[in-house]
Amino acid sequence: MKTVASLRLTGIASLCLSLTLLLVSCSESKANPQAEAPPKTEVVPDFDPNNFQVDHPEQFPLVTAVAYKASPSLNVTGVVQPDIARAVPAVSLAAGRVVEVKAKLGDVVKKGQLLLRVQSNDVSGAYQTYVKAVNDERLSRVQLQRAQLLYDKGAVAKSSLETAQTAEDDAKANLDAALEQLRLLGVDKEHPSAIVDVVAPISGVITDQQITTASGVLGLSGPNPFTISDLSYVWIICDVYENDLDAVHMGESADIRLAAYPNQVFKGRIDNVLPILDPNIRTAKVRIEVANPGLMRVGMFVTATFYGKKPETHAAIPTTAVLHLHDREWVYMSLSNGHFKRLEVVIGNPVPGNLQEIISGLKPGDQVVSNALPMQNTVEQ
Repeated sequence: MKTVASLRLTGIASLCLSLTLLLVSCSESKANPQAEAPPKTEVVPDFDPNNFQVDHPEQFPLVTAVAYKASPSLNVTGVVQPDIARAVPAVSLAAGRVVEVKAKLGDVVKKGQLLLRVQSNDVSGAYQTYVKAVNDERLSRVQLQRAQLLYDKGAVAKSSLETAQTAEDDAKANLDAALEQLRLLGVDKEHPSAIVDVVAPISGVITDQQITTASGVLGLSGPNPFTISDLSYVWIICDVYENDLDAVHMGESADIRLAAYPNQVFKGRIDNVLPILDPNIRTAKVRIEVANPGLMRVGMFVTATFYGKKPETHAAIPTTAVLHLHDREWVYMSLSNGHFKRLEVVIGNPVPGNLQEIISGLKPGDQVVSNALPMQNTVEQ
């Protein structure tokens, strides 16, 4: 019995000791709150592209931007159009119905080539006028001869002879007019026909067609059946914004590049700057005359380059120093003690010697990393 009692006393004593230690521990925790606080978070600063440092700057050699005196250019879009001074209509002087079409839009034709045939009542009318003029002239000539004979015998007065002479002159004039009308209509007076042939007045390309088989033509009062253009010289019509008109001067040359043949450059001459400005888009029409080697087709899109602005001095650096990133161009500029910054620039035209023109963002004398790609790879790591 004594053993059990002693064991109970020992257990109670152990429990009391444990409770005492727990109370002491809680008391110490309340007395020192930092003991239960979480560890502090270390904040790592984000990469700053405007000022960062590399461990081995000697791995990135520098190059100094040089001065480049460039003639600023202005690029505008334009369209190939025929020279209206070289566009000639093929007209039908006779009104009637088209019975045959011998050419079509886009064909290359020669001067005198048959284009179409027209069946016309104007031919019969013109031939009747001619026959009447022939008869009138024959009668007037006979009356003049009779009046001359009578006047020589003293049977008539001189006024009668003069009247007969006037009638003969008028009859000859009417006959000449009738013959000219037949000639213009293309009718042979010896073999008249109701069919009128319309031929090409010049050599060139048919750039407009207004008739088809069985359609009607109205002569000079209606639209022209065909328009033929000499495309050995063409016009380039461009739209130039108001703020850029100082780069365009009459008589100066311009470079022409076709969208279909971008690697070929053609020389043109500024023929006219129209004095009217489009009030909606604030542009003026500029006309360039250029010789056509046979590649330019009406309606083609072109890029015209003007060089009328004053020369400007820009920076030039190796092409490898320029980094194309996110649709922008960047360079890495050296600051000091291994520090660099990434700088956005605006590039221009390529410069001989594998250099790149820098329009803005960099000036001559600035030092940049000669090869931007290794630097970018190091930064991304």
